[in-house]
Amino acid sequence: MIEAQTLLATRRSVPIPALVAPGPAGEELTQMLTEATRVPDHGKLAPWRFILFRGEAAPALGAAMAALAQRREGQPLSEGRRAYEEARFTRAPLVVGVVSTAKPHFKIPEWEQVLSAGAATMNLIHAAHARGYGANWITEWVAYDEDAKALMGIAPEEKVVGFVYIGTPTEKPSDRPRPELAAVVSEAPMPAAS
Repeated sequence: MIEAQTLLATRRSVPIPALVAPGPAGEELTQMLTEATRVPDHGKLAPWRFILFRGEAAPALGAAMAALAQRREGQPLSEGRRAYEEARFTRAPLVVGVVSTAKPHFKIPEWEQVLSAGAATMNLIHAAHARGYGANWITEWVAYDEDAKALMGIAPEEKVVGFVYIGTPTEKPSDRPRPELAAVVSEAPMPAAS
């Protein structure tokens, strides 16, 4: 396991084609998902859920997404596009869909519930990185298409936070420029005199 400060300083998104088997499974995956749930969750609502795309369901759902894309576009997909859609949930050993189940609540604003789902997604990514796996968080069109959501068992009132692709990285991910702190950090202003 990676020490916490190093974990935070070295986390990078790994390109999906560089994620290969093995991926997490069994007790290790259970631990990762448990760690993902350890996020701020005002009201103890658990306003998120996880969908595991693996096994026989993964390629079957990819084929269904290809067929849906073809219906949407009204013409046969190119060979490359069809292959891309069909492999949508098999491009990494494990794909975890994170779904926001936020809804109106008398005390907890929906926005806080959505933020909790985002935090759960990031915790999952950190849990993967801590164990030496690489991860990549994406959405793409299937996250926003109601028919695609239905195929994945996601209700109309639910929102896809993202799909986290997890596997063993075949390459060390390169770093990218990060914002200068001066551009994103400021001191709170003194209130204007009244």
